[in-house]
Amino acid sequence: MKFTAGHFDIIVIGAGHAGCEAGLVAARMGYKTGVFAISLDSIAMLACNPSIGGTSKGHLVREIDALGGQIGINADETLIQMKMLNTAKGPAVHSLRAQADKNLYHGAMKRTLERQENLWLREGEVVEILTEGESVRGVRLSTGEIYTARAVILASGVYLKSKIYIGEYARNSGPSGMFPANELSKSLKDLGFQLRRFKTGTPARVNKNSIDFSKTIVQPGDSEIIPFSFTNLTIEREQVPCHLTYTNEKTHEIIRENIHRSPMYSGQIGGTGARYCPSIEDKIVRFPDKDSHQIFLEPEGITTDEIYVPGLSTSLPIDVQMAMYRTVKGLENVDIIRPGYAIEYDCIDPLVLKQTLESKNVSGLFFAGQINGSSGYEEAAGQGLIAGVNAVKYIEEEPPLILDRSQAYIGVLIDDLTTKGTNEPYRMMTSRAEYRLLLRQDNADMRLTEIGYNMGIIDENRYDRYMKKKENIAGEIKRLKGVYIAPTERVLEYLDKKQSARIKSGISLYDLLKRPEIEYTDIEKLEERKSSLNRQEIEQIQVGIKYEGYIEKQMRQAEQFKKMERRLIPEDLDYKKVHGLRIEASQKLDSIRPISIGQASRISGVSPADISVLLIHLEKMHRNGSQ
Repeated sequence: MKFTAGHFDIIVIGAGHAGCEAGLVAARMGYKTGVFAISLDSIAMLACNPSIGGTSKGHLVREIDALGGQIGINADETLIQMKMLNTAKGPAVHSLRAQADKNLYHGAMKRTLERQENLWLREGEVVEILTEGESVRGVRLSTGEIYTARAVILASGVYLKSKIYIGEYARNSGPSGMFPANELSKSLKDLGFQLRRFKTGTPARVNKNSIDFSKTIVQPGDSEIIPFSFTNLTIEREQVPCHLTYTNEKTHEIIRENIHRSPMYSGQIGGTGARYCPSIEDKIVRFPDKDSHQIFLEPEGITTDEIYVPGLSTSLPIDVQMAMYRTVKGLENVDIIRPGYAIEYDCIDPLVLKQTLESKNVSGLFFAGQINGSSGYEEAAGQGLIAGVNAVKYIEEEPPLILDRSQAYIGVLIDDLTTKGTNEPYRMMTSRAEYRLLLRQDNADMRLTEIGYNMGIIDENRYDRYMKKKENIAGEIKRLKGVYIAPTERVLEYLDKKQSARIKSGISLYDLLKRPEIEYTDIEKLEERKSSLNRQEIEQIQVGIKYEGYIEKQMRQAEQFKKMERRLIPEDLDYKKVHGLRIEASQKLDSIRPISIGQASRISGVSPADISVLLIHLEKMHRNGSQ
């Protein structure tokens, strides 16, 4: 029986990483928000690797935190190991990665949602999105309740008609044994959305007590824990080590002999898998000459003895999984607690979305996370936050929040999805960001905190701390430019010790710090003074000075990019009337409806010549007074 059970300003379908951020930001902006999940035990579930961050993903976490999101705070609270990746490379690709306790992470996020003012949790399966005309008006649950809403955010993750595969065995199931959402796909189709099937997978979980760690290589955390969140200056915690081992020819032989039993190669799975996170059988097929592959052993937390085994993701039958796992050094007697599996699910083509993540066809309906064809907790969380903010802006009839490619990795992510689309699960990578030296993880707060504050998500206390940090950095840079040191015997001896060129006359500390071999700590020693600045402030000063020339060059490039972004295209432009535009370009432009020349130039199938034609047409419109 159908009945109206209540009303919310904003309804969020799903309580994974996208749904949590969407619900929290909408509630924090003052709107009555309902977050619906098939099971409240799945809130912020780390269904795959219990880790947050990593290469480029750490950038996303820092950006979400700078905008007032929760994922970084939650990771700091529940981490059991922290590492800064890519430290041998430049600062643009330095990325934090936390191994988290999966149970504590879920619990911490659930408490955050439960205690958030303006937010109501509901357990139930949403089976229909209700519309009136071309606008959303609410949802219907499988148990009959109807909840009305002014905006709806769909953040269903991998649950839509999800199916688990383990060898020849298959069943309709969400991740980790959760119920799938079998009916909502039909509602989306009825609304005109074309769905497609994507696939992801996970390795087995094994019992820690069955592993011989003496045969593996210890992977400790960093000696100093650097937090994700701006709210934490330091974290003091005993860290749990991870371990490294390798596959071998025996492992590969077992896989090759049984490859026909993998649902990926038997034809059972029709969905497209993630290129950058392949299964072990896919690695063996794609890289037949490789003698071994890295296998990590990562604890799922201090509250369990389960070990996650990244590098051995598989959907092979359980007997094959047991045989191949036991060929790996240290895993000779391993006990598999949960088998690895592949999961196939429905998702949309993100080209049907505006850059706000709102549907182009159903007003007030937003999409975030893996439903948009992306993969990863961090990618989902970033989309969730933006969808939450823009659902509020939709209700308020205010301009939306759109981060461009020169502002944030989140901007790159959403622009890629909504402008270029994706034919496989999309994963964020530093190489996707043209202005990555400007989009470093260390300056995410400087780039985005004021936006979060102006949106009403960042509170006064945090904003005051940010402003103090900004003043400290500016003040110290000014001081370093004004303080000179002379070529005294002590200074020359110190420079010799650092294998740095001697100075013949006075030099500013600012110019001295530009030298690759000189660190800020060296400046302190030369001055014989201890700075009152904290680690975050020193890091930004040092990077800003050492890479000043490169940063200025990218800023000039970004300004040229912004000029193209500011050249807006009328929403109702008839591309068929643009003389000289190729048919393919006309069709692509009409389908995607870019908001600017910049966005139009990034659409696959639109050439530089097409952009020139479009610019000429817009200029004619402007002269004729029709723009």
